[in-house]
Amino acid sequence: SSPFDAFGGRRQQRRQPQRQYEHKQRGLGSGFIFRDDGYILTNNHVIKDVDSIKVKLPEGEKEYKAELVGSDSKTDIAIIKIKTQKKLDFIKLGDSGKIRVGEWAIAVGNPFGLEQTVTIGVISAKGRHGFGITQYEDFIQTDASINQGNSGGPLLNIEGEVIGINTFILAPSMSQGIGFAIPINMAKDITSQLIKKGKVTRGWLGVIIQPVTDEIMKAFNLSTQNGALISDFTSDDSPAEKAGIKQGDVIIEFNGKKIKDVSDLQKIVAHAEIGKKIPVKVIRKGKEKIFYIVIKKMPEELGESPVVSRHEESWIGLEVQTISKDIASGLGIKDTEGVIVTDVSPEGAAVDAGIKISDIIREINGHKILDLGDYNTAIKGIKDKNSAVFLIRRGKYSTYVIIRR
Repeated sequence: SSPFDAFGGRRQQRRQPQRQYEHKQRGLGSGFIFRDDGYILTNNHVIKDVDSIKVKLPEGEKEYKAELVGSDSKTDIAIIKIKTQKKLDFIKLGDSGKIRVGEWAIAVGNPFGLEQTVTIGVISAKGRHGFGITQYEDFIQTDASINQGNSGGPLLNIEGEVIGINTFILAPSMSQGIGFAIPINMAKDITSQLIKKGKVTRGWLGVIIQPVTDEIMKAFNLSTQNGALISDFTSDDSPAEKAGIKQGDVIIEFNGKKIKDVSDLQKIVAHAEIGKKIPVKVIRKGKEKIFYIVIKKMPEELGESPVVSRHEESWIGLEVQTISKDIASGLGIKDTEGVIVTDVSPEGAAVDAGIKISDIIREINGHKILDLGDYNTAIKGIKDKNSAVFLIRRGKYSTYVIIRR
């Protein structure tokens, strides 16, 4: 049989807005068979919002109708299935945890509709994240050519094992030699759930976290930038808050595993066992503390709150006002604690720190801000200093912001 028999090209009939005439748009992507009974791995964005999915194998012109088994937008992974009377050739899944920068990488797919295209290069980098493409990012970077139509196809090692799922490139004008693939181990972790349930269930701490930047490290007197800073809780039933975790804690260890950064914590928590009590080590005001959190199932996504709309003359450059009951109601919040930002000076330090109109200031340098009086007292206390740590609430969640003169 052909070595390409396990690579499927998928054409999808995409939904179009209603018009006076019917027009069907055909898209093209790639995929690969990973079981002999017709299960195919691909990208979620390739099969999202389509009317039908058809798979063409390299063995002939016949197209197979495929059904969507399950998809996961948070990792951009999907599984589809075709029915055949015979067992199909499939590709062995490798171990992306063992790959090293500089190793050979082979990309296979249907770029621009050119079927059975193979390009070769090396692993350029591992653990790339921060693109905002998916919620859980841990991309393999390669210089094996990846183009439009390659999405969903396999990235192979020199042994012909799948180490990644080709997913995206940067803007074409700047993407020469830079393509990205989802590590196959990430797909392995969720394939059984997708096949059994059609969706993925993940662990949940109920926290909003942010990176420990150099400025955060100095402001919180931390010794390293490792860990993830807790800036808020997602809801009243947050498992972390119930266990005793507080805003300003930095999680440095989860179930005995060191936490390097925000992305690291997200991935580890996502795979934690639902209902299990997990030890979590944090740094609070310079001291290490351990809390035991009962992991819950991640709920549906929480939405953002709308905005509605004085006082302060300093280098910070903010005007604020007391939060009335009407403002609190308009913002969808339960209390009137804090002050709301009504104006941000373009010449002040706050604008450079990213503070915006309608942000609510809840804390300055560790001091609670309940009203305008607390705010004015705090501002006087930092007038002659060169920096301050603000805890602000935007929408439903809070974040720490460092303002520097």
